[in-house]
Amino acid sequence: MRPLWIACLALLPGLALLSGLPSAYAEEHQYKAGDLSIVTPWSQELPPNSPTVAVYFVLRNLGISDDTLNSVDTPIAATAQLHQHISQDGMMKMQQVQGVIIPANGRAVFAPMNFHVMLLDIKDRGSLQAGKTFPITLHFEKAGDFVVNVEVLKQAPADDAAPAHNH
Repeated sequence: MRPLWIACLALLPGLALLSGLPSAYAEEHQYKAGDLSIVTPWSQELPPNSPTVAVYFVLRNLGISDDTLNSVDTPIAATAQLHQHISQDGMMKMQQVQGVIIPANGRAVFAPMNFHVMLLDIKDRGSLQAGKTFPITLHFEKAGDFVVNVEVLKQAPADDAAPAHNH
């Protein structure tokens, strides 16, 4: 009869394979465009009668020079704009921006109460139900155009500490 520890060693290759599942899952939600990574694009489920919805993600730049996200578009909305929340006169205010710089060896965070993509004049409300996905095209100055799929969630991811917002 083999000692128990030898039997446990025989299970290690299977355990190692299972331990790779979370990282493989995370990689499915990460896209690469040149030196840029687009991580976990998501949107909250469209509230009833809401004419707009926001899209969030993280842009990581592993390159040695800055890049800029100049614009975004999607087939599910007539307009997609880059927005930023700012504090002005003691109040939080949303404003459109012409581009978002992703610094070399840095990142730009698109999250509630920060940068975000605002989708206006929604054409396909059905695509904005929890569990569905929809495409957006990101237009970068250096990395070019890149399509990612946005996951629609019932609520903000648990690892996102920022509060959700509505427009």
